[in-house]
Amino acid sequence: MREHTKTIQIGDRVVGGGNPILIQSMTNTRTEDVKATVDQIQRLTKAGCDIIRCAVPTMKAALAFAEIKKEITIPLVADIHFDYRLAIAAMENGADKIRINPGNIGSPDRVKAVVDVAKDRKIPIRVGVNSGSLEKELVQKYHGVTAEGIVESALDKVHMIEDMGYDQLVISIKSSDVLMCARAHELISERTSYPLHVGITESGTLLSGNIKSALGLGIILYQGIGDTIRVSLTGDPVEEVKSAKLILRTLGLRKGGVEVVSCPTCGRTKIDLIGLANQVEEMVAELPLDLKVAVMGCVVNGPGEAKEADIGIAGGIGEGLLFKKGEIVKKLPESELLEALRQELSDYKGPVE
Repeated sequence: MREHTKTIQIGDRVVGGGNPILIQSMTNTRTEDVKATVDQIQRLTKAGCDIIRCAVPTMKAALAFAEIKKEITIPLVADIHFDYRLAIAAMENGADKIRINPGNIGSPDRVKAVVDVAKDRKIPIRVGVNSGSLEKELVQKYHGVTAEGIVESALDKVHMIEDMGYDQLVISIKSSDVLMCARAHELISERTSYPLHVGITESGTLLSGNIKSALGLGIILYQGIGDTIRVSLTGDPVEEVKSAKLILRTLGLRKGGVEVVSCPTCGRTKIDLIGLANQVEEMVAELPLDLKVAVMGCVVNGPGEAKEADIGIAGGIGEGLLFKKGEIVKKLPESELLEALRQELSDYKGPVE
């Protein structure tokens, strides 16, 4: 469980030991393009990203870390595959953590070369295993790709690094199979005290990826498992951060941020509720407030149905209502609803009594 996991320092952030769950994402720029990568990281940071990972497929990308680090304020993780020299170069150029799969780095000597540099520089290693890269012998042992095989693979690699004298580790075990992924996390949480980075890999596009990630992360996090998370989406990584924040807030694992609730449209709806709700959600996305905003389509039932909301608007035929905690504050033309809500939010000083 989270409160019992080992505490690991990643740059100026701490994970494990019951500390708040941190949100990660990964850039999709070419890391060698320092400006594009920095610009995207800054957008992600503004959206609420706590830790960022960048692919390091070339030595030029590893060397770019030195320049990227100067321009960002969140920990920078190097994503390494196959070439141990890239891992070493990334650490020498400012990586706060490295992500490796020791199984594809090469010989034990090469893994040890990476571990030795990490140990000297006190840089944690994230040991990552995906179901798609499970070793053939484990596939045969478990008669296919299974949660048990994923866990065994990850722990084998953890023990390899431990035997090299290093224990500043974070474990990541991912699968695109939601239930297999959930089961694997349940199993590994019973067998290790290292912090766990949780995510559903290759989950898909904005729609399917969000549904699969919300289900998988929800199952895992609700059991008290997981120290950092990533919502993997095929799209703008800023959407990953937005989704991760909402998942954590929905589970009561993160405070702050405006929660928008809106009713489904029905035959009583006389305004463009869908458009209005989307406008409100965009408007409040970056407000540093901890409150619930309701957008309702019916002036008859809307305020009553949204009594738990701090502030809300409800539309009717050509006019609408501004309400607080279910109590109507004023009636105004439909065209002024959005601006009235914007003004209320700008004047908001705390919970509505």
